[in-house]
Amino acid sequence: MASLQTLSKSFPGWVFFFCCCCCLPLLLTSSLPLKGAPTAHHTCRLRKINFQQPYIRNRTYTLAKMASASDKDTDNRLIGQQLFVNIRENNRCYLMKKVVEFVVKDVLLTEVKNQYPYVEEVAQFLASLTSELSSCQFSGKREHVEKNLEEIKNKMEQLGENGKTKAVGELDLLFDYMENACTDVPKKGGSKKKN
Repeated sequence: MASLQTLSKSFPGWVFFFCCCCCLPLLLTSSLPLKGAPTAHHTCRLRKINFQQPYIRNRTYTLAKMASASDKDTDNRLIGQQLFVNIRENNRCYLMKKVVEFVVKDVLLTEVKNQYPYVEEVAQFLASLTSELSSCQFSGKREHVEKNLEEIKNKMEQLGENGKTKAVGELDLLFDYMENACTDVPKKGGSKKKN
């Protein structure tokens, strides 16, 4: 009984000792974000396996090649490094998510789907990627993303009928840029496609 009383009297001391020696170091070394640090970019990742499916890669590249053959404008490009002007690397996947959403909704799911084969399959694949990125948020000021996205829309509108053809013809670039921006280990360099 005496030992039980001694233990109960020192119990608060043991709790304090346990907290100081065990819990505090765990808290100090945990991967909790620092105050003010961006927390959303970690959700802006796709698995590399999404892009390693030969079937959908072939469909996307074949579709792009078919549309590119009828694209007479070799001076303009919708998808390219200009997308990333003033965009920090940790926000590039968010930007690509927005670009892909635009291309699926305003290009692939329009009358274009009746002009080329594989459009619906490619659109479904791209929509599944943006769905996986639904929790991907931008960190910082969004104005550059909106500006760069607006430039694509404006350029496509200026190209008139050929704007959608050009967008379909650059699906291979879109695929590559999405892979580079959104997978954990981005590929070195960009696509080597020429105008």
